[in-house]
Amino acid sequence: MPGDFRLRGARLSDADLLLAWRNDPLTRRMSHEGHTVEEEPHIAWLTASLKDPDRHIYIAEIDGIPVGTVRADHAAGIWELSWTVAPTHRSRGIGKKMVSAVADLMPGSIKAVVKAGNIASIRIAECAGMRIARESEGLIHLERSALHRKT
Repeated sequence: MPGDFRLRGARLSDADLLLAWRNDPLTRRMSHEGHTVEEEPHIAWLTASLKDPDRHIYIAEIDGIPVGTVRADHAAGIWELSWTVAPTHRSRGIGKKMVSAVADLMPGSIKAVVKAGNIASIRIAECAGMRIARESEGLIHLERSALHRKT
């Protein structure tokens, strides 16, 4: 993947971009909640999320162009990661790079929960050091303990 890759914290000015990525048909199909999100509730969610110390939202950029997002939610001592690669930047290894970068920022254990048919996200999680822990109700639960952090 050529170009200058970096992560930055999301800002309220990213609301339109994040909403467009969230409402992308493939993203909705692979999400736990596949409904379309409307602008007003999205802005309220993002505003609250940016103030929440147990939630971090990152924007991945290549050469200053936003290419995806990773969210890290902290609960019960574990960081749960979720992500979206911008539709125009899929199948380029960006998901693996951005999720691995965020995973390495998180202190302690991490996990992800993806739909069983979402092979791309399973591979992304595995690249970040997570391993399949279990499958239930059509969801794959992947985990990486704090002891198995990549160095």
